[in-house]
Amino acid sequence: MPTRVFHWALSACVIGSIASAQFGGNAMEWHFLLGYAVFSLLLFRLIWGFVGGHWSRFATFLYSPRNIFNYIKGHRHPEQAIGHNPMGAISVFALLGLLLIQVASGFISDDEIGATGPLVQFASHATVRFATFYHKDIGKLMLIGLIALHIGTIIYYFLKKKENLVHPMIQGDKRTPINATNSRDNVQTRALALVVILSCATFVIWFVKVAGSV
Repeated sequence: MPTRVFHWALSACVIGSIASAQFGGNAMEWHFLLGYAVFSLLLFRLIWGFVGGHWSRFATFLYSPRNIFNYIKGHRHPEQAIGHNPMGAISVFALLGLLLIQVASGFISDDEIGATGPLVQFASHATVRFATFYHKDIGKLMLIGLIALHIGTIIYYFLKKKENLVHPMIQGDKRTPINATNSRDNVQTRALALVVILSCATFVIWFVKVAGSV
């Protein structure tokens, strides 16, 4: 459940962040708040990738170049269909990495109107200009493109392969062709997830406040 909640919370925050940036004006306050929420969620996922349930851990979908190449050629193993397959893993890491870069660039962006990132004062003018350009144009378009690819893949699997990838991310269970290890998901696990996300959110709040007060 912690991973599923993270997935949908991140989706909502990213969509809201992109939408609020288009409106501008007072909506930029929401853009910043949602950006901080995205940062908190990304920190949570990075930690959860090491201490979370079995299929949430990076070790279960960190494939070697050889495995990825063999998968592309059609040499696939049943266990690769349980969690993230090699191509899905690339998509996950790409999305997490792109979001981290987008958040980082937002921290040192300045639209010279009223939206200024909390770390602008620590960067040179040239760096701020490039970060702003990347954040508003390059990064945003790359992010939208990757999200579109993600949604397109889900639709392709549903229509062509008759496989519903959304259902497991809502209900939590998935039919598998082989016996598979269940992810640990009990009261202790969920309590740990709550501690981790609250710690991450607290850190982000502290970080932003300290940066803004310097």
